[in-house]
Amino acid sequence: MPFTPLHMGPGLLIKSFLHGSFSLMVFGWTQIVMDIQPLFVMLSGEGHLHGFSHTFAGASLLGLFAALTGKYLSEFGLLLLEISKKENPVKILWWVTFLSAFVGSYSHVILDAIMHGDVELFYPVNTAKPLLGTISIDNLHKFCIYSGLAGAGIYYFVLYKLKKLNKVS
Repeated sequence: MPFTPLHMGPGLLIKSFLHGSFSLMVFGWTQIVMDIQPLFVMLSGEGHLHGFSHTFAGASLLGLFAALTGKYLSEFGLLLLEISKKENPVKILWWVTFLSAFVGSYSHVILDAIMHGDVELFYPVNTAKPLLGTISIDNLHKFCIYSGLAGAGIYYFVLYKLKKLNKVS
């Protein structure tokens, strides 16, 4: 399903370990970009549901697009959410932007390749589906949910500890 929040679970877990070296906003933007083509197919009834956008080649191109657009959209979003302040705005470094976008695009196609029979990761080189059914859809959903819960817990635990250390120092 397009724009599924389940893809955000692994992103939250990665964010919990990398903190400032990973942008969850760029990662999330990439999830949306990845599912524009399937959404178009669902609305129009035309095309291949998980087409070129859900191949490694397509994920590479969309990861590049998501990085180039996501840096500025994410910095603006942080201002709107008041996580960033006008007088001292958060700037997302380019390497963080690209890392977050490519982790987002490649993880997206890998997760979808496990559950959707029409995802051909290596197209146009071959149409093999090596990940299809490697785990059940139920277990895949659990993985995404539990990784998100664990990531949120770890992230806030680390923030709590860092704030406590700063008060002591």
